[in-house]
Amino acid sequence: MLNREKEVDLARRAKVIEWLKTEVVDHVAHLLKGMWEGSHVKMVDGLASLISSGYILGRRLGISYRSLDEAIVEKMKKHRQEGHQLEDWYGDISSLEEHLRKR
Repeated sequence: MLNREKEVDLARRAKVIEWLKTEVVDHVAHLLKGMWEGSHVKMVDGLASLISSGYILGRRLGISYRSLDEAIVEKMKKHRQEGHQLEDWYGDISSLEEHLRKR
């Protein structure tokens, strides 16, 4: 690859990462609006968009989907061991950890 092509590729990758960051913010806003309106459809759509954008942003940053999944499982394991309040009250942490382990 020529030096100029490398520079263009690097600029393009940086631009994509910046765009994905704005997408994440936009998806958070969409989710919050759905919550405010009490719209189940908008909440699911906002969460799905936010999660998928997080995975894609991770990939653009050199983080594999599997690595991200493993990091989430480890984070849930740590929260569960530390007695996270959501685990104590609702069992959310172990539920998510189990869901990810089954995939």
